[in-house]
Amino acid sequence: MDIATIRDSQRVSREEAARRLHAIADELASGNGFRVEREGLTVDVAVPDEVTMKVEVEIESDEREIEIELTW
Repeated sequence: MDIATIRDSQRVSREEAARRLHAIADELASGNGFRVEREGLTVDVAVPDEVTMKVEVEIESDEREIEIELTW
């Protein structure tokens, strides 16, 4: 059973996407978890010292997708 699920999809510039990824990476590197705020819901995500990281790249004829997943 999910306690909370937040899904968000927005069209942003490549630079904004990089900024958001950097912000998450900086929080992870500092030993902190991170906070997600969407539509009045705030979720603090604690991240342990070790995680499983999955990187998936899909190439289709008209679309490309990079998926980065951390689980623990």
